[in-house]
Amino acid sequence: NKDITDSIRYAKRIQDSILPSIDRVRGYLTNSFVFFKPKDIVSGDFYWVDRKGDDIFFAAIDCTGHGVPGALMSMVGHDILSQAMKDYKFLTPARLLDILNKGLSERLNQSTDDIRLRDGMDVSMCMLNYKTMELQYAGAYNPLFIVRGKELIEYKGDTLAIGTYSDTNKEQFNNQTIQLERNDVIYLFTDGYTDQFGGPEGKKFKIYQFKSMLVNMHDIPMDEQHELLEKSIEEWRGVLQQVDDILVIGVKI
Repeated sequence: NKDITDSIRYAKRIQDSILPSIDRVRGYLTNSFVFFKPKDIVSGDFYWVDRKGDDIFFAAIDCTGHGVPGALMSMVGHDILSQAMKDYKFLTPARLLDILNKGLSERLNQSTDDIRLRDGMDVSMCMLNYKTMELQYAGAYNPLFIVRGKELIEYKGDTLAIGTYSDTNKEQFNNQTIQLERNDVIYLFTDGYTDQFGGPEGKKFKIYQFKSMLVNMHDIPMDEQHELLEKSIEEWRGVLQQVDDILVIGVKI
């Protein structure tokens, strides 16, 4: 058990070195936070950020499973996205999801094996231009939240998971364009936060409680939002186990 745990801890160092540091994230997204809490040392959730000209791409991604299998999937996904930034001149969030969908299926040989792998990813993908104050978004199941004043605006993604590509199923993801306003706060997240069991009755945190929390805290500094998210979920969890990887990204305009 010690040997296996030591091996996984070293794998975490490799995964951490590939994920962008918070300094790099804030180099692209000046006023932001990343709340990232793996369940089992390494994580099937991962975040990704890159830049092409004036456009900043960032995403919250939830791979099937957690722990070692999820972490292996996260490395494949990260590699596909980073390579796409080099290979393609013009990209949108929807185009990136199409590339990720096809690339993941090809790399896992999902369309040719007798035993099809049922692995995939749920994704919220954004492209932000600070000059035009324009945000483009595409989602694979995962939504996008924008808090403006005391209102939470929800943009839903497509009900199409990454990893479902085949030559006969070439569905494409849809791009949504949003005109931002000063002091808008963008939130991307995976389902680990809302699915956490806890509280006085041992129930899930739930999305409605998460939404209310975001609206109530959106106007405090981003570092304090990070601390509040961590404190709230730990108090909710109590003595119960963490059930999934947790990832929440916040960006203030």
